[in-house]
Amino acid sequence: MSEKKFEDYSLSEEIRRALTVLKYENPTEVQTEVIPKALKNQDLVVKSQTGSGKTASFAIPICEMMEWEEKKPQTLILTPTRELAVQVRDDITNIGRFKRIKAMAVYGKEPFSKQKEELKQKTHVVVGTPGRTIDHIERGTLELDKINYLIIDEADEMLNMGFIDEVEAIIKELPENRVTMVFSATLPKDVENLCHKYMKDPIHIEIAATGVTTNTIEHGVIEVKDEDKISVLKDITVVENPDSCIIFCRTKENVEDVYTELEKANYSCERLHGGLEQEDRFAVMDGFKLGNFRYLVATDVAARGIDIDNVTLIINYDVPMEKESYVHRTGRTGRAGNKGKAITFVTPFEGKFLKAIERYIGFEIPPIDAPTHDEVASGKAAFEEKLSGRRVVRNNKTARINKDITKLHFSGGKKKKLRAVDFVGTISNIPGVSANDIGIITIQDNLTYVDILNGKGSLVLQAMENTTVKGKKLKVSKALK
Repeated sequence: MSEKKFEDYSLSEEIRRALTVLKYENPTEVQTEVIPKALKNQDLVVKSQTGSGKTASFAIPICEMMEWEEKKPQTLILTPTRELAVQVRDDITNIGRFKRIKAMAVYGKEPFSKQKEELKQKTHVVVGTPGRTIDHIERGTLELDKINYLIIDEADEMLNMGFIDEVEAIIKELPENRVTMVFSATLPKDVENLCHKYMKDPIHIEIAATGVTTNTIEHGVIEVKDEDKISVLKDITVVENPDSCIIFCRTKENVEDVYTELEKANYSCERLHGGLEQEDRFAVMDGFKLGNFRYLVATDVAARGIDIDNVTLIINYDVPMEKESYVHRTGRTGRAGNKGKAITFVTPFEGKFLKAIERYIGFEIPPIDAPTHDEVASGKAAFEEKLSGRRVVRNNKTARINKDITKLHFSGGKKKKLRAVDFVGTISNIPGVSANDIGIITIQDNLTYVDILNGKGSLVLQAMENTTVKGKKLKVSKALK
């Protein structure tokens, strides 16, 4: 582990403060390599496994380099899935919180008009899936002339999902004098070609210190007949008794079957697959992050974009068909230096898939035995006690940085000719409040939201009840969301 510290980089006080609150103590290997080069505006191609801290490796320099005054988007980040777009937006928002960096996510299955309205606000960073990003570009709702940075995240997955043409179409619309960074767990030929075609002398960074999968994960494989899978699954959960667990299935039908079985057995569980409405998918993800339930049954759609530091057990109920999926699935555990365990079920006919995975990850996964009756019997009491208790989430970054933030709602906006500077000027004149206590400001036609930081929300709320903004008396209240 490098002994570097975030103080070694020339980062502003606001970014350093956010990193402290988020408990980012020492940069990971990928962050050590990427941050200084990104701060020098160099094109980068980064090959780094999932769970290695790569989102922060680009989010930190991006937040540092955004010009707060500029109204039009300065960074475009492309991601293959909606879940990942939301995850990256949240990370940018958290890291850029005290610099008031506004990031938004654009993706399908959400009303276009809502995103169009949000894009009219000052927005520094746009994170989008390729299809919806193209929609906004074609309809003129996403302005590109100030884009200085393009980041392509999970480039190999873009390829797998057939997005590579859309990504090319977007690149062709962007200003030529921009910085481009590509992040990928693997580097297939098509991704390499894309890099050569659209990047200027990119620096290649490969983080391979821990092999393809992190060494904080203990791997095991159990040979099991299809009809015995459910009972073996239940036995393992009793013996392992995880704090939190993701069970991966190949199809949404399997997810539904496993979920129904666990539900019947009173497990605290939820399910996640592509057949659910987007809103439900987000609700399940948020519930899992908050610790509302302990077991999540999911298809591969969920393997990306789950960034939870204390998933202790991954069970591959079905062997993944694609060898890369094994890395993405198991990379949900053993994160942030914690230990994790990944157990894979293999039926007698699936040996060839297992062999392909082993060749890809560079080691044989040791076979383990299914739990015995005695082991299950002796683990039962502890398992049932934990099942009835609530899961403790040790490390929810967003909750930590939002703890001292109050969102205020003002009854006036653009139609009253109000601008962000008017709110900053008025609020920072309140005794005991400075501009550093003011977070992201969102101005709509008839209303404005202002984030007040550092626990000063009620002080500002009280003062603003008798204070005008630009000579106008506005109603002020705590925002509901």
